[in-house]
Amino acid sequence: MPRSIALVACITLFTLSSCTTIQVAPTANLAADKPTVLITGSNRGIGLEFVKQFSERGWNIIATARKPEEAADLQAIADNYDRLAIEQLDVTDFDRVKELQTVYQDQPIDILLSNAGITPKYKSAFKKVSGVDWDMARKSIDVNAIAPLQIAHIFMGNVAASDQKKIVVISSKGGSFAVGPEMPMMYSYRASKAALNMYMYTLSFETPKKDVILTLLSPGQVNTVPGMKLPNAIETDESVSKMLAVIDNLTPQHNGKFLDYEDGSEIGW
Repeated sequence: MPRSIALVACITLFTLSSCTTIQVAPTANLAADKPTVLITGSNRGIGLEFVKQFSERGWNIIATARKPEEAADLQAIADNYDRLAIEQLDVTDFDRVKELQTVYQDQPIDILLSNAGITPKYKSAFKKVSGVDWDMARKSIDVNAIAPLQIAHIFMGNVAASDQKKIVVISSKGGSFAVGPEMPMMYSYRASKAALNMYMYTLSFETPKKDVILTLLSPGQVNTVPGMKLPNAIETDESVSKMLAVIDNLTPQHNGKFLDYEDGSEIGW
């Protein structure tokens, strides 16, 4: 279990020196005899549904969100489930990622579930290259590709120390050259997911040395925005329940693979 940690910050200015001790305490009653999952982007959509379904399984859950104080649905679960720790995290804030790992440095993490990401708004998804928001293109790479790699790196030791030793990254068929839509759409999103796939594929050559299984999952086309129904899309509960069945059955043979949520079949890059 994570323990209270004293972080000592010493600031020296000219000839004066002062030290402040900040107490960082565990934020939930994580049970030593239960498996643990860390989920990024837990405030809504697929991430929130993962929290719900892992809580039904009785797991320890470390759920992150950029603005926990605004995550009413996540807070509601925590009100009734005491093995859920809610932590503030902007996944692109690498100093905060390292700080969070320090808080949980003694906590094995059976599944590191990298879910946080930027998805395109429906109305902007079908714009041609002339409509690309270049600032959003850069941000998408930071959030959807670079951040998951950094988080996997920082928490690798926690995963290696666990029983299940799984890193699961939510990707998208939109980032696949093999099966992605053959039309000009979602430039920023698709490029960021293709970069994510390559980062994780490359990292998967390191994970076997630590007995860690690294797998990417496509969640399918999911209705993640309340009130918006996409054609042929499924709901979050169906997507997550099927992904959990795939995650349950991961073996070292799935390391470095990109799998479909529905049956665990391999998706081409």
